[in-house]
This record gives sequence, structure tokens and C-alpha cells, in this order.
Amino acid sequence: MGVAIAGTAYLKVDGNQYPLKGSFVVSPSAVERAGIAGQDYVHGYSELPRVPYIEGDISSRPEISLEEMELITDATVTAELINGKVYVLRNAWCKSALELNTHDGQFRARFEGQACDEIS
Repeated sequence: MGVAIAGTAYLKVDGNQYPLKGSFVVSPSAVERAGIAGQDYVHGYSELPRVPYIEGDISSRPEISLEEMELITDATVTAELINGKVYVLRNAWCKSALELNTHDGQFRARFEGQACDEIS
């Protein structure tokens, strides 16, 4: 039996859908761990908080303003994936420094937030 694990995805910011074009990444992890090795054996690990994010390439359609996108703060960002998973990034902001790729007609937007939850 075939199972869809990659492909169609949807990006919404405060309920407004954006036209995804290419790469789309969801990084919900709230912590990052790093191993600590001594000269004799592995002593354990460190654990630090990290900023979860949702990032993707968006088509630069006429109705989308980069200036308005940079102003997004305290938003709810959702990623809906073909495999049925839905991720919600809460209290999110658009990480600035957007760059418009005129050759491909797209820009990459990264939304970072306080927490990212898998809801299905």
C-alpha cells in the first residue's frame, strides 16, 4: 500500500495562505542537545533551548508585499503537510532580511516562534 510522505504542503499565517513554491521546512524542536566527551569516555550531554521555525520559498505574486511580511509579529503560522501532519507555530515573527530571487520569482520566508506543536 502506498503512503504519501512528501509533496503537497500549505503555509498559512494568521489564516492567510501563502503560495509555496519550493523548499519547505518545519523545525519544531524546542531543545538542542550536544554530547560532552572527556578524554576517557562520554560524560553526558548539554541541553539548551532553541527557536523553533517554519521556513519556505514563496512565489512573489503581486498581492504579496515583502514590507508587510517583515512586519509580521505575534502570528500563528501553520504548516499542513500531505502526510496529514499539521504543525502550529505560536507567537511567531517573520525573521527579516527577506531576499527576492527575481530569476525564480520567489523569496524565502522564515517564521520563528515561542513554540511549535504537532497537532495531528
